[in-house]
Amino acid sequence: MDDFKTTEAWRVFRIQAELIDGIEVLRGLGVAVTIFGSARSKPDSKYYKDAAKLSRKLSKKGIAVITGGGPGIMEAANKGCYKRGGRSIGLNISLPFEQAPNKYQDISLSFRYFFVRKLMFAKHADSIVIFPGGFGTMDEFFEALTLVQTEKIRPFPIILYGSQYWNGLLDWCRNTVLAEGCLSESDFDLIQVVDSPNEVVDIITEFIADKQEVGRKKCNLK
Repeated sequence: MDDFKTTEAWRVFRIQAELIDGIEVLRGLGVAVTIFGSARSKPDSKYYKDAAKLSRKLSKKGIAVITGGGPGIMEAANKGCYKRGGRSIGLNISLPFEQAPNKYQDISLSFRYFFVRKLMFAKHADSIVIFPGGFGTMDEFFEALTLVQTEKIRPFPIILYGSQYWNGLLDWCRNTVLAEGCLSESDFDLIQVVDSPNEVVDIITEFIADKQEVGRKKCNLK
C-alpha cells in the first residue's frame, strides 16, 4: 500500500514536470496553428501533400505549425514548414504503435500523458486544422469543438480539411444529433470545411488580423 501511494505521488510530480516544460519551452511562440491528421497517411497521398503545402504557406507568413510530431499528416505538416520561417513544433507522445518522432522539428517535446499534451495543443493554437484521420484525430476535433462551445477557451477557427471525408460525419450530426435536440444549429457555425490550402490560409490570416485589430483598440482605450 505504501509503495502504491508513493507511486501515485510521484506521478503527480511527473505530470507537473511535463506541464512546466511544455509551458516554458513554448512560451512566446507567437502566432501558431495546430494541425491534426492520420499517422497512417502516406507521402504519395493527396492529404499528405496538401498538409505539407499548407504548412509551407503558413511558415512563409511567419506562423508556427504545431503537430503531434509523428508520421503521416504530422510529418507532412512539420516537413512543409521546417526551416522555412515559421517554427516547426512536434508534441510527441509515447504509444505502443504508429508514433515515432519525425525528423522535421525545430522544437520537439515528448509527453507521457495525453491530457498534458492536449493542453499544449489548445493553449498555443490560434487555429486548429483537422485533416482526415481516425479516432485520435476525431478526439482532438471534438475536444477542441467542446472547449470552444462551452467557452472554456477563446474562440478560434476550427477547420475541417476535405469535404468529401468529413461531410458524412457532419450530415450525421445534423440529421441525427441535431434532430434529437442534442446540438443547436448555431454549433455548426464553429466549424468550417475547406478543400484547399489557400482557403485555410485565408481563414487564418483574416482571423489573426481581426484579433490584432481588437488588441490595438483595447490598447487605445482611455
